[in-house]
Amino acid sequence: MAAMRRADLPDLTSWIESRQTQGLYFLTREEVMKALQRSESAFKQAAARLEKKRRIVRIHGGFFAIIPFEYAATGMLPAEWFIDDLMDYIGQPYYVGLMSASALHGAAHQQPQEFHVVTNGPLRNIKPRNRLQISFFSKSRIKNVPLDRIKVQTGHIPVSTPEATALDLIRYAKRIGGLDRVLTVLQELGEVMEPEKLLEAAKSDGTLACAQRLGFLLEKAGFPDLTSSLYKWVTEKDPFPSKLETAIPGRGHKKNERWKLIVNIDVEGDL
Repeated sequence: MAAMRRADLPDLTSWIESRQTQGLYFLTREEVMKALQRSESAFKQAAARLEKKRRIVRIHGGFFAIIPFEYAATGMLPAEWFIDDLMDYIGQPYYVGLMSASALHGAAHQQPQEFHVVTNGPLRNIKPRNRLQISFFSKSRIKNVPLDRIKVQTGHIPVSTPEATALDLIRYAKRIGGLDRVLTVLQELGEVMEPEKLLEAAKSDGTLACAQRLGFLLEKAGFPDLTSSLYKWVTEKDPFPSKLETAIPGRGHKKNERWKLIVNIDVEGDL
């Protein structure tokens, strides 16, 4: 069969519509140029027209999200629809974590204004056209994190388990609004956590100070039954006293003997 002539190839709009029928809500500059036999200049012109019409939005480099008509008013679709393809394009392993993972596990009292992604190296946050920000968190031991595969509109994405999510909330508390916000999330997230899975996540994480802080806050959130195995493990490790809030001096503050924690800040949840 003779090769299709360039003039017979579909335009970018038709090609996008075809992608959507396949359940795909992204495109890359490279694949469009190859499929439609267009130059980079021609692609940029066509993409600019469709961005103005809110049919696509550039997310990162040559990666674009396709905006279905039902999301045209906001000009953005949920990040979980394209995050797997985006991270494949970037070439880094990842999982959805922190507040975004909490929401996917049902702790949605505080809907995040950012989409939280944990990966194994530094990446700049992405805020396409001042819409929902994708915030990246770097973690070296990403392969050790217990994950769930959660179904979304476009397939399944890796999401930290509730227990691993809780540890990340502690680790990155400053970046997500502080320990008050963490405690509020734990008041809901604790409903779907399990004691043995919490211990597994703590061992995988390997940071005793985070386990101490989490054990203390889970009990404060009203889930003492979750912490029995974690407490036994922490006690066996005989850790040095840690501060609840690392940025505040610990001298002169009361020590929680159970968790060997210097309680140098009053933490209050919203629920």
